[in-house]
Amino acid sequence: MGDQHVRAVLRLHLADGVGAVTYLRLMRAFGSAESALSAGPAEWVKVPHVGEKTVAAMAAITDQDVDEELAVTERAGARVLTQESVEYPLALKHIDDPPAVLYVRGQWRESDAVSLGVVGSRRCTHYGLEQAQRFGELLGQAGLTVVSGGARGIDAAAHRGALRAGGRTVAVMGCGLCTHFPPENGELFESIVRDGRGALMSELPMRTAVLAGNFPTRNRIISGLSLGVLIVEAARRSGSLITARQAVEQGKTVFAVPGRVDSPMSQGTNDLIRNGSILTQGLEDILEHLGPVGQSLTAAKEAEPQLPFAPANMDATEQKIWDTLAAGGRTLDELVRATGLPTAKATAAMTMLVIKGAVKQNPGNLFARKTSK
Repeated sequence: MGDQHVRAVLRLHLADGVGAVTYLRLMRAFGSAESALSAGPAEWVKVPHVGEKTVAAMAAITDQDVDEELAVTERAGARVLTQESVEYPLALKHIDDPPAVLYVRGQWRESDAVSLGVVGSRRCTHYGLEQAQRFGELLGQAGLTVVSGGARGIDAAAHRGALRAGGRTVAVMGCGLCTHFPPENGELFESIVRDGRGALMSELPMRTAVLAGNFPTRNRIISGLSLGVLIVEAARRSGSLITARQAVEQGKTVFAVPGRVDSPMSQGTNDLIRNGSILTQGLEDILEHLGPVGQSLTAAKEAEPQLPFAPANMDATEQKIWDTLAAGGRTLDELVRATGLPTAKATAAMTMLVIKGAVKQNPGNLFARKTSK
């Protein structure tokens, strides 16, 4: 695939009215972008559902327009992928309306195909933000790339959770990559690219402004890139439910985090669960429904060494009990004898270690260190 092919695809793609579906119709009619351009307006108008207005827009695109688009792309540190590009995500080729072009900043790796979409409301509750970041971290730790839309609220929290866990994340934008939207997420987007932790993607020409109509079509890319989609929090009219519907149409599994029954912001997600989506409380609920990929990630997770979790703020008494538990679980009486601590002092310190999540109480009043797993 050479530069001339990219230029031919862009000449079609830059025309108003040539979205993914129209581009697909042109490819079916002419076989390639080069052949379509050679055919010219007299043949374009014969393609079903390609009207005269779209034909006129296609004819109006010049080499200069393509030059400008490529120059803007290069200045922004982005690159153009067509469906023939080696880097073009394989999963997107299998949806009904794959993007003719993907603009990409950052890194898209083959391993990013092991991914999960995480979406939800822009106007969300504190609970929603907590859960989005929590699941972003869990997925990142498990080796799944988190795919979302870069929006404020749930999307941004999921991206940040993945990064916080040392994982990877992909933001699929509903505008051109020359624009940071929303502006307050600009540093988040730049950190994804700068730190080599994922990619920013858009099918829209580089200077495309933020328009409400772009977001529903953007959502099919989020679900298309992903093995499944997790809806964290959504009202009944939330745009994230569009992503859930598109995921179903693409044959993907939809997961939903349950919310408060009296919260309008959770009505959409609770409805999804009622209608058959997977009720999701933790990572295991996701891995269980991801087939061989989930089984592989579960096996890898179980094979990880179980390291003890030690809180950073232990006092001297708590540290003494913690050190004593290194040899294995003990009852409180055994700890008192081993440490020489007064029973009341040992009991208070043990209670604090349990509260801090460093120690767990097993059957038979046996206390043991918790692990980080």
